[in-house]
Amino acid sequence: MENKNISRRDFLKDVGVGAVALGAAAAGCAPKGNKTSGGQTGEMELRTNKATGDKVSLLGYGCMRWRMKRDENGRQVIDQDNVNELVDYAMAHGVNYYDTSPAYLQGQSEAAAGIALSRYPRKDYYIATKLSNFGVFSRQGTQDMYYKSFEQLRTDYFDYYLLHAIGRGGIPAFNERYVDNDIMSFLLAEREAGRIRQLGFSFHGMQNDFDDLMKLHEKYHWDFVQIEMNYMDWKHADPRQNTNAAYLYEELDKREIPITVMEPLLGGRLARVPENVANLMKSRNPDVSIASWAFRFVGSHPRVLTALSGMTNMSDLEDNVKTFSNFKPMNEEELEFMDQLAGLIAEYPMINCNNCQYCMPCPYGVDIPGIFLHYNAIVTEGKMPISQEQKEYRKLRKNYLVSYSKAIESLRQADHCAGCQQCIEHCPQSIDIPSELHRIDAYVEKLKQNTL
Repeated sequence: MENKNISRRDFLKDVGVGAVALGAAAAGCAPKGNKTSGGQTGEMELRTNKATGDKVSLLGYGCMRWRMKRDENGRQVIDQDNVNELVDYAMAHGVNYYDTSPAYLQGQSEAAAGIALSRYPRKDYYIATKLSNFGVFSRQGTQDMYYKSFEQLRTDYFDYYLLHAIGRGGIPAFNERYVDNDIMSFLLAEREAGRIRQLGFSFHGMQNDFDDLMKLHEKYHWDFVQIEMNYMDWKHADPRQNTNAAYLYEELDKREIPITVMEPLLGGRLARVPENVANLMKSRNPDVSIASWAFRFVGSHPRVLTALSGMTNMSDLEDNVKTFSNFKPMNEEELEFMDQLAGLIAEYPMINCNNCQYCMPCPYGVDIPGIFLHYNAIVTEGKMPISQEQKEYRKLRKNYLVSYSKAIESLRQADHCAGCQQCIEHCPQSIDIPSELHRIDAYVEKLKQNTL
């Protein structure tokens, strides 16, 4: 691994004989004196925002994947008791940054966060929410959304406020949402008045779009920026849809703009990596989770203020708290190791879905993220039936069809996609969702007819 130009084939070939040695090297991976600002060993790692003095937990809570349940009327609602339990654990273990949006969880996330957090002193946590004015560009409609967020979150100020998912469509789209309606002037006045403590944006788009937004820094002074960052997107972002995080990070770092990170696990995909990649990680350190590698990668970059995780289950929350409560930044050798793993994962033909749920609800009831998650899981596990000449094809074919039926209700499967394309405009990854659904449906039909 000392040779940074080692080929992927040689890398895999050498793993068998080198795994033990690599694992031993990893045991002392955290350079002495490289501790970031914040807690001692066993306490939540904190990063200081130099502009405000805020000591922000390096683990942030992304509030868009909380558990839903059916109410007495059959409507999907957030399980508030579960949210309260998760927030209680998070607060008790030093997690103090909570990121939400009017668009999350069918519009219910802000209210659920407000209920859970308002049980604590306001000074004990930082609220981040967004101006998610997708398709609502009027000044009045946008201001109404802004004011409603105060009500939902039970607060009279926002610590971190973001223009939501800008970049797609470039400056013309930015102007339509925030300039032509004079909303930027309004937000700047709100920041001056203290109702917005820090103003920034979350970014999805191409490099030229980001460059244009950086040119506005002198005019608007972006206090922070939220980017998609993980060891896959660092150098392997889909060039048709996103920008490499390494470029985004460098541009923000040289301007000394704090970074908040979304999708450190790529919607959970980096917690369920292909078996050969998982084995490489386990050979180095069998005592830590697969997800912890992804979080350590993100946290090892000092410009990162917080890394958001949408923790649905208590087990995920506990594991992430463990990672960030005894935080060990990666050394150069480990960062190179992660780059090698990213190259391996990039060879798997997965759909670039992060399970953000922005495409939901589908007007025809299709479980879009569920279908993509199932497909990606089959690919990741190496259980994809490809042809009848394939070894164990019959077993793989049966497994795909049975698991698909169990994972997705029949009325919500890909064959019910009407191609209306309403989902496309909401996808931050710019996935051609109907095309992917039709492709999966055609594949499933071939499996059923046994014509692969």
